[in-house]
Amino acid sequence: MVISRPVLYSKSAEYAIQAMIYLTENKSDSPTMIHKIASSYGIPSQFLSKIMQSLVKHRLIHATRGRTGGVTLAKSPEKIYLNDIVVCIDGPILENPQCVIGLNLCSDEVPCPLHDQWKPIKEKMRQMLENESLKHLADRVIAKREKMNRKSK
Repeated sequence: MVISRPVLYSKSAEYAIQAMIYLTENKSDSPTMIHKIASSYGIPSQFLSKIMQSLVKHRLIHATRGRTGGVTLAKSPEKIYLNDIVVCIDGPILENPQCVIGLNLCSDEVPCPLHDQWKPIKEKMRQMLENESLKHLADRVIAKREKMNRKSK
């Protein structure tokens, strides 16, 4: 039986990462409105609001209500890792036996045809998520945007 699951993380986790990058890039003493983040990345605002509730619940961001409300990072971006964000949204997905071709079971005991090739890749991805800080990622996103802007001129 084949079941559909994301190989690395869900679209919701992708949106959460993008929102966290936005908050890191656009540091401010005042909260950032969620609709501003959503429009910047083309994310449906209502959907991002639900995602942000999970980030608040896991204490990755603070939310402030009211006319001047919005969200801010709850801690330094150097202390937030991609794995923190992904686990907040998707749960610890890489710890589950996950098949690259979508079979419902793939393990050392019951391997799929690609299991031996997929296992070290999956471990590398897990390590990347655990070791990549939000600050480092945001710095690299900024550098990429600057490079793209120079090429377009």
